[in-house]
Amino acid sequence: MRVSYSSAALLLNGAFALAQSTNGTRVTCPSTSKFSAIPASKFFAEINPGWNVGNTLDAVETEGSWNNPPVVASTFDDVKKAGFKGIRLPVTWAYHFNSQGPEWKVDEKWLQRVSDVLDLITDRGLYVIVNVHHDSWTWADLTQASTNVTAVEERLAKLWYQIGTKLACKSEKVAFETINEIRGTTAEHGKIVNRLNNIFLQAINDAGGYNPQRVVTLVGVGEDAVKTSQWFERPDAKFKNPWGIQYHYYSPYDYIFQAWGKTTWGSEADKASLEADIAAVRRNFTDIPLIIGEWAASPVATETAARWRYFDFFLRTAAKYNTATILWDNGADFLDRATHQWRDPVALDIYRNAVKGTPNALPDSTTDGSITKQQSSAYIYHKKGTNVNDTILPFHFNGNTLKKITAPNKALTKDKDYKVAGETITFSASFLATILTPTAPTGSLANLTLSFNKGTDLLVNVLRYSTPVLGSTSSALPATSADLLIPITWAGQNRPAAVKAVKSDGTFLVDDWTQNLPELQRGRMTYNGQWNWDGSHIIIKAAVLDAIRAAGKTTRFTIEFYPREEGNSVDYTITV
Repeated sequence: MRVSYSSAALLLNGAFALAQSTNGTRVTCPSTSKFSAIPASKFFAEINPGWNVGNTLDAVETEGSWNNPPVVASTFDDVKKAGFKGIRLPVTWAYHFNSQGPEWKVDEKWLQRVSDVLDLITDRGLYVIVNVHHDSWTWADLTQASTNVTAVEERLAKLWYQIGTKLACKSEKVAFETINEIRGTTAEHGKIVNRLNNIFLQAINDAGGYNPQRVVTLVGVGEDAVKTSQWFERPDAKFKNPWGIQYHYYSPYDYIFQAWGKTTWGSEADKASLEADIAAVRRNFTDIPLIIGEWAASPVATETAARWRYFDFFLRTAAKYNTATILWDNGADFLDRATHQWRDPVALDIYRNAVKGTPNALPDSTTDGSITKQQSSAYIYHKKGTNVNDTILPFHFNGNTLKKITAPNKALTKDKDYKVAGETITFSASFLATILTPTAPTGSLANLTLSFNKGTDLLVNVLRYSTPVLGSTSSALPATSADLLIPITWAGQNRPAAVKAVKSDGTFLVDDWTQNLPELQRGRMTYNGQWNWDGSHIIIKAAVLDAIRAAGKTTRFTIEFYPREEGNSVDYTITV
């Protein structure tokens, strides 16, 4: 798209000229403050593994506006205790300006809040990266034809001068990131982002203090691996800041975001693709420190065994290519900040071990989406009303030795309660019957802990299930566009696996091209964008109802559950 400039933005001898980013003052830090300059490579090593305080200070319009309350100190205690060494602190500034251009004065209370949170982090010995975050959605979106690049340059310069002034005397544990995922699609956008990196560096250097020695993470378009590799250019040599490149990695899209029914991961092709992505960035920047500032495989959106295997392979691959990582956590995925509990402690333990190079044993799971049943060794599934039989689960020991298996109230006896043959464990019917009693309800009944000589302890969840029941099985198409909430009574794992939408003529309601995908994905919609759930409902999004309205055809939704097998689903029909 076209991006407009004013005559104030000129290129001169490969550098840039723009409205002054300073007011002529520079911070001089008191002798009582401390700063020990370090290279970016050391900073990246020290922050790894890192954790994002997502959906908090970056919320729109302010901290607490989204799903998280304001940050409290105990959150960083939880994060440090969990083994994380640093924090990425996303901050949105767009709604905290007290004046418009050319001053772009930032609210001093907001600056102070950011400063105070940084102190909460560094006081605990943690490293931290602070940035300009969802401003990329508002005043810095390069894909909008109306965007005036001169105004973007001016505001970024004024903003970073003020941030730099406020944080000038923070220790070397504080680093800066130019801007989060700035939207762009062209080589021209790439050139603009390269200029913004230089403008950012000029602004913080002008602010003074320790900023000329501070580590910075520079960015490419979208902080996307491919576009960064294509268009990123080194900053002006006049700036002496130690620097590295930050990019983000959420791939493969369909697995990470549970799109089109993709609930499997871990084939040799999957692994090769992931490694090729990370290796390509390293090949492009052989001598530059790299950090993946956002990545995740959410316990909300992904199947457990596949997720654990993804965690392990992704982190080992990042380490192989000397790339640090910072986990994205939006407050609903990993850390329950209110209860101080981690929702997937096994994934965290896999993270810690993989970063250290310690091998983890891992569950096996289906990687072939062309079959119609998905196996997972993270669960012992038992269908209500059927006999309790021996259960055979395959694993990948990865050179480790199984030492013991424990249930909540007992240690299991080898060769009685379970047997091991190679990397396969058979749990005996007689043992399982002590948990899967005739009167036991549906749902999670027990976690079995598999302890190995090294690496993470794995959990196998004993779960009884039957097919959930909908409060109704059909309705007329609503006259207005709003999400449709379908009441459901859960009976096992309290979340859907996928939702398929088929029109009365047999074609798929959305993404008809999915007919070319493996069987478990054909006709399936995308989690969150097209369907969701809560504690008592399946949610069909308004946009899907609009699609039915546009098609003018009655549509059947098949809601599939874990374990993904024939018959473990319910149908809901919306008639036109």
